[in-house]
Amino acid sequence: MREWLRICFQRKVVVRGLKFAIIVGTILIVINQGDVLLNGNITTLSWLKILLTVTVPYFVSTLSSVGAIRESRKRTNRD
Repeated sequence: MREWLRICFQRKVVVRGLKFAIIVGTILIVINQGDVLLNGNITTLSWLKILLTVTVPYFVSTLSSVGAIRESRKRTNRD
C-alpha cells in the first residue's frame, strides 16, 4: 500500500491525472450538464455532479498510471 501511495503522489502521475481530468471532465460536463449551464439553472446538486464528473477521470488516470508503473517495475526486476 505504501508503494502504491508513493507512486500515486508522484508529480508525473498527478500532472497526468490533472490533464485527463480537465480534458475528459470538460467534455463530460458539456455532455451531461451543458443544458443546465446554458440555462443558468445551476444548483448545489449540479455543482456536485460537475465535481464528480471531473474527479472520476482523475482517479481513472491515476489508477491506470500506478498500475502501469508497478507492472513496468515488476518486469524490470524480472529481467
